[in-house]
Amino acid sequence: MDPSNRVGTAGREPGDLNAIFSRQRAAFQRDPYPDLQERRQRLRLLQDVLRENEEAITRAICADFGQRSAHETRMLEIFVSQASLRHARRHLRRWMKPEKRPTSLWFLPGRSRLHKQPLGVVGVIVPWNYPLYLAVGPLASALAAGNRVMLKMSELAPAFGALFASILAGRFADDLIAVINGGPDVAQSFSTLPFDHLLFTGSTAVGRSVMNAASRNLTPVTLELGGKSPAIVGPDFPIHIAASRIIFGKCMNAGQTCIAPDYVLLPVGKERDFIEAARDEVARLYHSIESNRDYSSIINQRHYERLKSLLEECRGGGALIEGLHTEKVILYPGSRKIAPVAILNATGEMKIMREEIFGPLLPIVSYRDLDDAIRYVNDRPRPLALYYFDNDSARVNKVLRGTVSGGVTVNDTIFHIAQDSLPFGGVGDSGMGHYHGEEGFETFSKKKAVFFQTRFNGTSLLKPPYGKRFEMILKIMVSRAHSR
Repeated sequence: MDPSNRVGTAGREPGDLNAIFSRQRAAFQRDPYPDLQERRQRLRLLQDVLRENEEAITRAICADFGQRSAHETRMLEIFVSQASLRHARRHLRRWMKPEKRPTSLWFLPGRSRLHKQPLGVVGVIVPWNYPLYLAVGPLASALAAGNRVMLKMSELAPAFGALFASILAGRFADDLIAVINGGPDVAQSFSTLPFDHLLFTGSTAVGRSVMNAASRNLTPVTLELGGKSPAIVGPDFPIHIAASRIIFGKCMNAGQTCIAPDYVLLPVGKERDFIEAARDEVARLYHSIESNRDYSSIINQRHYERLKSLLEECRGGGALIEGLHTEKVILYPGSRKIAPVAILNATGEMKIMREEIFGPLLPIVSYRDLDDAIRYVNDRPRPLALYYFDNDSARVNKVLRGTVSGGVTVNDTIFHIAQDSLPFGGVGDSGMGHYHGEEGFETFSKKKAVFFQTRFNGTSLLKPPYGKRFEMILKIMVSRAHSR
């Protein structure tokens, strides 16, 4: 491959972005419908790249965070990325197959089919918190659908961004996959390109700006945003089990996960039991905080200070802060680590109850009955995820039917995102659209309606000149349409 077609690791000027976009558009026009074998080969090659560079990827992500658990990177980024690529390869033949659709009685013996066609050039804006998985997830879907892809990496994860650009440029020409690094100015220019589809993962505020920029080109968007994802513990669910599973989901990547439990809704009177069970679980998972290589740092100083200010506002406003680690230390400035804490009596005016936390701070809210908990969730913007802990199927269904969220895990946290057969996406303030698995393939495809007319058909009866025969046929058609 021509080295001049490789993507460098530095920021791109708008002219560079336009040139790469034009190359991808031209390449798509030359090859607008890659066959099954070609698509599978691309997915397989991407799998090989990840496998060959696993250690380098792990080190780069750790370097960006200051400290990031290598085990969590391997499990939550590399494994799930490989699994999504494998799932796409295994199911791609069925996804690509045209679907038979029923044909209206009046147009038989014609045939109706649904063809899934590649869109063209797809843009993906990748966040910093899971920079590999949240790049490869949409990339797998877009490649499976037969598209060309441009990825804008986060400037907050520069080591991984540089590595990813390098390893992909070594195996893919940039008219198929182009990795773009650079700051907010590059991201702004990137979002104005006339993509055939644009997927953004990040905050709700930035998502609004991305959608506004994309609208100028009428570019369809998938927005995977954040929000305050609640964990509701049912009236008689074992508190120690709920605490164990909520703490795992909250402490993973030090809470820097878009679907981390943001706050807990507990039955009145269970608060102290939950805190004690949470302390036991934190002690079991993390023998220490600052020196523990399994516990991640906050990504940068700005985010560390933001979380620190949330705690300070809670203290100043009279909320009760309960440390959940035996060290009794919450803030570790030298390593940018923050120990897990529970927060009681936070008011609705506090930022911690209004903004996505994105850190290991866990507010606890008490509820009187399940209707009260459902009402609390529904009075707020719709969350990206919801977690409900209960063994009573009637109450589980009540929560599932009574709340609207992007996705749900029952009796655990996080794991619905790892099911390749389930779509992933938000609703309302937490996003729009879906990807993962078959839904991801469809997101990056045009569902083209195709009607095949036969040589001999009755449509001539519906054409002018209109007369009594037409009136009789139309009367029969209308009567049938009105029948039950």
